[in-house]
Formats: sequence, C-alpha cells, structure tokens
Amino acid sequence: MSLRDKINKEKLPGHVAIIMDGNGRWAKLKGKKRIYGHKNGVTAVRETTEAAAELGIKYLTLYAFSTENWNRPKDEISALMSLLVSTLNTETKTLTDNNIRLLAIGDLDRIPEKVCRKVTETIEKTAGNTGMSLILALSYSSRWEILNAVKKITENALDNKLSVNDINNELFTKYLTTCGIPDPELVIRTSGEYRISNFLLWQIAYAELYFSDKLWPDYTKEDLYEAVLSFQHRERRFGKISEQLVQPEIICGEDD
Repeated sequence: MSLRDKINKEKLPGHVAIIMDGNGRWAKLKGKKRIYGHKNGVTAVRETTEAAAELGIKYLTLYAFSTENWNRPKDEISALMSLLVSTLNTETKTLTDNNIRLLAIGDLDRIPEKVCRKVTETIEKTAGNTGMSLILALSYSSRWEILNAVKKITENALDNKLSVNDINNELFTKYLTTCGIPDPELVIRTSGEYRISNFLLWQIAYAELYFSDKLWPDYTKEDLYEAVLSFQHRERRFGKISEQLVQPEIICGEDD
C-alpha cells in the first residue's frame, strides 16, 4: 500500500518548499561529473511535482539555484543554465496538461538573457492554469530578498510614499518576491544536511522542517508522501500552548 493512502486530504500543507540537495554527491558516488547528477535530478523534480499536484497541494517551491551558486565553476553554471532551458522546453506541455502554472522568484536579472527569456515564456504560457503553482527559486537568497525589500521601502519612505509608522509585517511582506504567495507550511531538505541555506528565511518562520537522507536524484513520490504524513502528525501551535488549540466543548442546558 502506498503511503499516499494514509494521507488526510483535509490536512494538507498548502505550500511545500523543497531544498533539492545531493545531485553532485549522487553523481560522485557513481563516478560521474556533477552535471550528471543534476540531469538525473530532473526526474525527481517531475515525480515530486506530479505527486504534489495529485495530492492537491496548492503551492510547491523548489530551490533550484541560489545566489551563492554563482560561485561554482563556470562550466557547471553554464551546464545548469542549459539544463534549465532544455527542461522547460520538454516539460511545459506536462505543466499545461496537469493544469500547473509556473512562477519564479529571485534575482532574475543575473540570469543569462536566453534563460530568463525561456523562464518568462513558460510563465506566460502557463499563466492561465488554475491548479498547483510551481515556483522556481532562481538566483535566490533570502538575505538578498530581505535587503532588496529594505532598499525599496527606504526609497518609498524618502519619496514620502509611506511613513515609518506604515511599516509592519504585512507591508514588509508586500516587498518580498513572494508577495501574493502564502508562506510555506512544510520545508523539506534532502541529502541528510540540516541547514536552511539562506532559503525563505522570512517566510518559513513557522514552517515545519523535514530532513530526508535521500540524495535528490533518488527522491520519489513515496518520499514526499512520507514528509506530508510527518507534517500531519505534528502539533502546530504558533506560540500558543496545546490547551489553547483545543476548542472547549460547550454544553447548553435547557434554560440557556
């Protein structure tokens, strides 16, 4: 029996975010170059996306390329950018067939023009899809995002478009690249590492964290189901105590 059959469809996380880690190590274990792992990781992306959509999860964010990844060898970066373009070319029809729309967050101005154009084209082609939203974090880091938001708020304040008293959590959120996207409820990281790696730091303040020992190319639908089941067995208190989460039963007498 699949773990999927144990999942309560009424208690799904609305937004799942995944740090896809382990492609390079997976390739090294097989005596291959790192890009071999990235290419095989595409299968895991497809499986995970399909599984999330089939479950009814509304938002899935994949950490595809961080701002720190620009420090990698140039040939690996070039191969990753080419892989992104080829993957979008082959998977756009699959996104449309499954009613999935594509979105992207991050410092997209740093991405090569050809790649950025392809990402934009795919976003436009899938804009009318009303099922799950698949969000690619490209050239993304949370520190960059937060600093960028601070700069924009400062500019607007100096232009008298807002005052210091206007600045609160709600306003700050509007200046993030995730504006309009609900915060993740479940964050998954693969490869046995226990780090957040500069990923959605503002947004995951109350997210549940789940760490898998699987290297990303080995990640399957069953692994996602296992993470969702773990999420469903956790008590999410948001700073409250357990007793506050239980609504007291009110028994009314005949004279009430």
